[in-house]
Amino acid sequence: MDLGQALADIRAMRSQMARDTVFRGYGPATFALTGLLAAAAAWIQSRIIPSPDQNVIAYLALWTGTAAVSATAIGIEVVFRTRRIHHGLADEMIGAAAGQLLPSIGTGALLTIVLWRFAPESAWMLPGLWQIVLSLGIFASCRALPPALNAVGFWYLATGLACLAFAGGQHALSPWAMGAPFGIGELLAALLIAITGGWDGEDDVV
Repeated sequence: MDLGQALADIRAMRSQMARDTVFRGYGPATFALTGLLAAAAAWIQSRIIPSPDQNVIAYLALWTGTAAVSATAIGIEVVFRTRRIHHGLADEMIGAAAGQLLPSIGTGALLTIVLWRFAPESAWMLPGLWQIVLSLGIFASCRALPPALNAVGFWYLATGLACLAFAGGQHALSPWAMGAPFGIGELLAALLIAITGGWDGEDDVV
């Protein structure tokens, strides 16, 4: 029983250390790539889905596919960078980062399913809702990131609200309601990560 308690205490201490350590698992190159992917997806939509409000399934397939590719690329880089930079705390750091971001991703997926299945006439709201939900995930993640990254959360919050306010009617599901916010937002994240000191160094990490 004493051994079990000691192991539990060690796990709790490691988890607390992970929450109190600046997370350096994100790299600028992958975020820049995802920004370019968003712009490419917007261009593809403008060419092959001219009336997305009449073809919501194709619209969802394009953007959920783009999101899946982007998330996979970021996830792979996070695993490799975290194991290289955070060494012994890698698993705890990855778990903490996932725990901060995954609720917003899950919420966005459920919102998509509910609107598509039960309120298809409201599907035009999805770009704005996706951006707002992502902003909440970023704000949660920024507890373990440099404060400058909060700017990305504010960007997605502002663009999401703008989409809800102005991207309805004839502008419903416009390719640039997704391409511009996500393209600029991911490039902004890449820039802020690149200029924030110590992201690739080995100093002051566990």
